[in-house]
Amino acid sequence: MSSGSRTALVEDLMERFPHVPREAVFKEDLLRGGVAFDPSALSDNEGGEVKPKSYFIFSFDHGTLPELGEAALRRPPEEIILTGGPYDLRRTVVSVRVNPASPYRVAANEDGVLGLYLDGKRISDVGVPPMPEYYRHTLASGKSVMEVAPTIQWGYLIYLTVFRVCQYFGAKEECQYCDINHNWRQHKAAGRPYTGVKDVEEVLEALEIIDRYDTAKASTAYTLTGGAITKTVSGRDEADFYGHYAKAIEERFPGRWIGKVVAQALPRDDVQRFKDHGVQIYHPNYEVWDEYLFKMYCPGKERYVGRDEWHKRILDSADIFGARNVIPNFVAGVEMAEPFGFTTVDEAIASTTEGLRFFMSHGITPRFTTWCPEPTTPLGKANPQGAPLEYHIRLLQAYRQTMEDFGLSSPPGYGPPGAGRAVFSVSSFMDSLPADEPTAV
Repeated sequence: MSSGSRTALVEDLMERFPHVPREAVFKEDLLRGGVAFDPSALSDNEGGEVKPKSYFIFSFDHGTLPELGEAALRRPPEEIILTGGPYDLRRTVVSVRVNPASPYRVAANEDGVLGLYLDGKRISDVGVPPMPEYYRHTLASGKSVMEVAPTIQWGYLIYLTVFRVCQYFGAKEECQYCDINHNWRQHKAAGRPYTGVKDVEEVLEALEIIDRYDTAKASTAYTLTGGAITKTVSGRDEADFYGHYAKAIEERFPGRWIGKVVAQALPRDDVQRFKDHGVQIYHPNYEVWDEYLFKMYCPGKERYVGRDEWHKRILDSADIFGARNVIPNFVAGVEMAEPFGFTTVDEAIASTTEGLRFFMSHGITPRFTTWCPEPTTPLGKANPQGAPLEYHIRLLQAYRQTMEDFGLSSPPGYGPPGAGRAVFSVSSFMDSLPADEPTAV
């Protein structure tokens, strides 16, 4: 689709799906297709006033670092906030995914005020996250807090990627949409600091700095995550490896943050270990619902665990954590990726909704990340445009409807729901849910 017709497409979808917040339509388009940055909108990395993009697990870019031009040297902001403009947008937090070829561009006007431009027209004001005080302090080793414990979602979530690679390795095992291993390689090749296995003491030291300087207590949750572990890391299996960080954090900072772990769907005894260590929320991501697509896109997960067993373990983990605290992610959009995916939006939405109904009927609320077709992945290479915007808008509608069908409310650990209030930045599911009524104190 030529960029000249992008505005028309977006406005058509807003008109056709009036129940989906207009903010979410723009947000999904920016997440699925990326945004270009004028040099006037880039950060001065860790020496500046703007919080730079930390590359906290995947690249979430539509080009490799060498292809991003100045945006590879002066990082763009971690996130942007859209407000106002001709569509009168409510405050919308969007994770930054760089695409120099995007029809969307962030640039400063003659007064130096940043805005988002589409087809050459200014469509909203753009706010950028201020450099947090805790990013200005380094660990005893000289490492930065941004490298060890970056924060995202406008400071709400501390993202602890404690294992920067995945043991599902190579074409026969790697998930076909995931660039965790390439992202590790490209940062090393660029000479950037990118610690493979984070030392538990350094994680605690970084959290100490965040706790000391985050006086407003904006950081509310942490996520422990990284690649899948099929053997061991530092002599520990997956539950033990991720669990020992949780145990150390909860012993040092009891109750300071909501503890979340993203790991594979593990057997019941392993999941119990997470719970025993003080983890409150478990994310055993199921990635894609369709049986054939799971086999094609997640060959390592299929081979080591298998789809049926994966789903059984997700349901089992609800007995340990409570259904509300089991929140598996899926990658929204890969259902439509060539060569194996659905060819119509109707089929893709029907399949994904079947998965939502399966989990929500058990009280489990999945969430999703909007697929970014990263160019070093097989699916990104074959589908540089990602999934159609209409798929993403209809998914938001189906997601909210399915939650209502089962009487569920927004999951814990994601900040507030509702357009203008949500902080979750890698999809619009929280923006599209009803805002909670403030409870009387």
